[in-house]
Amino acid sequence: MTDIYTVLAGILKGMEPALKDCRMELIYPPGVKRDELPALKQGSKISIDFAGQEVAGRLEFFDNKIALLYSEQGQEGGDAAYTQLALSLLEMENFDDKDIKYIVNEFSESLRESVGGKSKASVKMPTPVSKSAARSGILAYDPNTLASRLTGVYPELKEAYRENVELFGDFLAEDFFLNHANAFIIETIRVNDKQRMRRLFNLLNEVYEDGTNETQGVIAVTILGALDNDQELLANCVDYMGQDLMGPVLQVNKYLASKSGKGSKMRLENPPLYKPKKKRGKNPISAALGL
Repeated sequence: MTDIYTVLAGILKGMEPALKDCRMELIYPPGVKRDELPALKQGSKISIDFAGQEVAGRLEFFDNKIALLYSEQGQEGGDAAYTQLALSLLEMENFDDKDIKYIVNEFSESLRESVGGKSKASVKMPTPVSKSAARSGILAYDPNTLASRLTGVYPELKEAYRENVELFGDFLAEDFFLNHANAFIIETIRVNDKQRMRRLFNLLNEVYEDGTNETQGVIAVTILGALDNDQELLANCVDYMGQDLMGPVLQVNKYLASKSGKGSKMRLENPPLYKPKKKRGKNPISAALGL
């Protein structure tokens, strides 16, 4: 079994381009040579520090998790000055190179956004939920994670995603999907290319299965409810939707096309002005339909 220090070395190696882009360098603890891993063990925690001009970062392993921490106060700020940018499960018995690659990509993107955003006076982007955290049940996928991962399928959406967060101060799903992402998704469904459909629905199925109630409502109603009960478009989706997703999507489209669903359809097409989120105890599909 690979030990934790080998895994940390692999993650750090993968993050080298991001550290270079952010002009951050590794901090070597006393007695650690330059060709050694600059890891410091304190009790049950293992940390690796790096810093740039007036900023600092840290990889921290604890309780089978690894976190990316960040501070705008540099090394003089102490532990209390660090905030968590990203967190991922790190269970050694099930860990492999794919997990390392995922953590590297997630942590590198989070670091670039934080350090780059500071110089651009840009709002910090919300942190997506990692695959390992969702698979383990520690966290569930939220709408922001769905949007963030969709930008990997449709790179053209990256700017709209960032502008959404900058405009509202938080991610607003209705604006992003109705005004931006849905057009790309529906066009993919209309063209019905097998490879692109498989990639899109692998993502939608995964996020729906391990998503929050709100996220499930966004997928079944806000996104796929926009198919407007078009039988040809729905038929294109059938071979790619998982069983958990298929039932709600077909029911939502049928309901929105009915007379009783007219009001809900109008609310979906013309959502109310943004208000801070409130906790809901409703069924996710009913809540998304405004019922």
